[in-house]
Amino acid sequence: MDHNNFNASSSAKTEEIIKEQAATQEKSCCSNDNATPSAPACCCTRHTDRSEADRKKLINRLKRIEGQIRGIIGMLENDAYCNDILIQSAAVNAAVNSFNKELLANHIRTCVARDIRAGKDETIDELVATLQKLMK
Repeated sequence: MDHNNFNASSSAKTEEIIKEQAATQEKSCCSNDNATPSAPACCCTRHTDRSEADRKKLINRLKRIEGQIRGIIGMLENDAYCNDILIQSAAVNAAVNSFNKELLANHIRTCVARDIRAGKDETIDELVATLQKLMK
């Protein structure tokens, strides 16, 4: 077999696989059949493709929350007044709740709506279970 033909056919197949994966918003990669050089096979997990802007927005929210947590740690290390720490802790809880609301809304608009259109009724049970966990 000609080495150049093998590389061209392998490259075309890899591009085809990448396009198929990009076309699906949620993918399962439980077998090595889905492995590509840029996306190796992983253990049974589901994925949601997000736009770069959405991903950055969510990550920035979490980084701000991380900063708030570090601030609380600093307050404890400096023996800050309990009430001041509690107020900052409440602010962190509000920030996490806000993050969860945004992520949940996006999840319902994209993943849940897509799965319901595809006839995957088990998605509703999953959503109900998630809501119950969030409302504890």
